[in-house]
Order: sequence, then C-alpha cells, then structure tokens
Amino acid sequence: MKLAALLLPVLLSVPAPDPGKRLPVHVGGRAVAEGQALRFGWPGTYFEGRFRGTDVTVAFDTRTDFYRVLVDGRVFQTLTRPERTELRVAGLKPGVHTVRLEKLTESQSGGGTFLGFFTHGTPLTAPARTARIEFIGDSHSVGYGNTSATRDCKAAQVHDTTDTSQAFGPILAKRLGADYRVIAYSGYGIVRNYAGKFPGESLPFLYPRAIPGAPEPARADGWKPGIVVINLGTNDFSTPVHAGEAWADDAALRADYRAKYIAFVRARQAAWPGARILLMGAENFYADVAAVAAATGVAAVKVPKLEMTGCNWHPSLQDHRAMADLLEKAIRG
Repeated sequence: MKLAALLLPVLLSVPAPDPGKRLPVHVGGRAVAEGQALRFGWPGTYFEGRFRGTDVTVAFDTRTDFYRVLVDGRVFQTLTRPERTELRVAGLKPGVHTVRLEKLTESQSGGGTFLGFFTHGTPLTAPARTARIEFIGDSHSVGYGNTSATRDCKAAQVHDTTDTSQAFGPILAKRLGADYRVIAYSGYGIVRNYAGKFPGESLPFLYPRAIPGAPEPARADGWKPGIVVINLGTNDFSTPVHAGEAWADDAALRADYRAKYIAFVRARQAAWPGARILLMGAENFYADVAAVAAATGVAAVKVPKLEMTGCNWHPSLQDHRAMADLLEKAIRG
C-alpha cells in the first residue's frame, strides 16, 4: 500500500469544521498544558496518538519551527510554514493507525503549541514505551545543521537544515524502542558557552526550564529515564579564555568545569536513582570527562574524530549515525 496515494492533505489556516473527536496524546518531551493545548520548546519534542478509522487531523501552531507528520511510522508531510495549521489526513485503509508530530528545528526562544489530534473514527489509548532515555547536550545533541550539504551556513540555513529527529539521540532511542527527551541548546556548556558568550548562563542554568526561552520551571511529570546521555564540553573549550572572563587561564576553567559537571551529574543521580549515565567527550576534553565519570561512578564514552561536514563544522548525518553506533555498543556492552 502506498501511503501517498491514499492520503488527501488539507492545510488550513483557520479551524476546520468538525475535525472529529480528540485523541489521547503521548508526549515525548517537556510541555506546558494550557487548557487542552500544549506549549513546548525543547528540540526533538514529539506527540503521538492512535485511533481506529480512516482519517485524522493534526492541529498545531508552527511559529518558526519545522515539523514532520508521520502516519503508521511513514513520513506523510514536512511542514515549514510559520502559521496555525490543521493538516487533515483522509482516505486511510479502515483499521488501527498511529499518528506522530515531531519537531525538527531548534527553538532558540519561545516554541510552538500543539493543539491536538482529532478523528471521526474511534480514539484509542496513545502509544507509549517502557524504556526511556534523556539526552542532555549542546548543538551536537540538537543535530545543528546536520542535513546541510555545505559547512558554510548562515543562521537561516542552520535553522532550515537542522533535523533533531536525525541526531544521534533519537536515532539511538528508536533503535532501542525507547521514548526520549532532548534537553539541549546550541552554543551552551557546563560553565562556559561558545567563545565565552552570555556569561552566567549555561546548560545547567537552562536545564530546569519547561521551555528554554522562558524562565518557567518544568513541572514534575513522572519522567524517569533509565539511561541518561550527557554530551557537554565542546563549547566550554571552544576558544581560549580571554581577558575579563571568570577564569584566569585554561587550568582554572578545566577545574571549574570538572567541579560543576560533577555537581550536575550528582543532581541527575539524586533525581533518578539507578539510572545509567553516560558522559560523551571528544579528544580535547575527554580527560576532564573521564575524571568527572570516575568521581561520580558513571561511564565515559570517547567520541572519535568525526567528518564534521554539517553547518559550520558540525556533525553530519553520517557522524550522527556513528555516534549512535558508539553509544549503542556502550549500552549493550
């Protein structure tokens, strides 16, 4: 059966008449409930529903983000228009179907709003998985510019060629049949951001937020990952320490990095006792990562040299698959 031949897409900028009954929703990521709508902003957030019938409508506000709609695990459409959208999928074969909306781009501020799945058929319990993985990191975890055909990218090109669903974290989680969250922000580190920008902020500073661009903290939602993968340090050591920064030299920066990283890992251990934690590190700061891993009793994974042909010398799709392979071997081993 060819999905494209059976589906009739209808893109609407105003609410469709009688979209049907609302489906129960499974949320992959952090979200803030506002009535029946859900606000969100972290990369890689996804929503899933299940129904028996022949049609489904996906309603959301894209704002500046790109999204992908999948039906029964197959890509139906990628949406790039910044507006309120209702996408109707009709003409499906009678039976049970799944629908998924996933966020592809990174939100440097704000985010989107999910308005719901609807069907004229029968809503069913949303799909969910028992295995859970959280990925904490920077642009490498986001999938920054990973689909780009060139390293030379401006901001708009970075936005348009970022696909978090094809970053190493979601790739690995899908292989393991796990739900996942990506709590990552480009340019941020443990104690120091890229080139020393935005002093006083860091990924641990943003981590508690429900949406990265707003100070509102995330509420407890029962999320308890069995595996946590942290990949932070690339930005801390991206450039030499310059005058006016908080560290006198590289040695002071590395000491602060280790101390703050140890505290961050221990906080994750306290929140999720028994979770398996893996820390990723490239050659130029792997010794620091290994020291943090030894101090906290977790595993360190050394990332080999990558081709870095994505935007602005970031990991390519091939690199992301290689990192997923590396983590899968470490986890299964």
